[in-house]
Amino acid sequence: MLQPDRDFLVKLAHTKMPYGKYKDRFLIDLPEYYVVWYHNKGFPKGKLGEMLETVYTLKLNGLEELIRNIQRNFPKK
Repeated sequence: MLQPDRDFLVKLAHTKMPYGKYKDRFLIDLPEYYVVWYHNKGFPKGKLGEMLETVYTLKLNGLEELIRNIQRNFPKK
């Protein structure tokens, strides 16, 4: 069974978009169409791309609340 990386999910919950139209918005709060656009275009390389790809999968499966719970229960250090 695939175990999600707890530290990765906590970091994802507190990461904001670093540039563009949605700069400074939490990744989980990006509009779905924007994340789908990235999915079709290709996610950026590196950690941001991994996080955006995870957000895509979470949104696809209706699991945004998982990340919002992490935001509430694991405040940013």
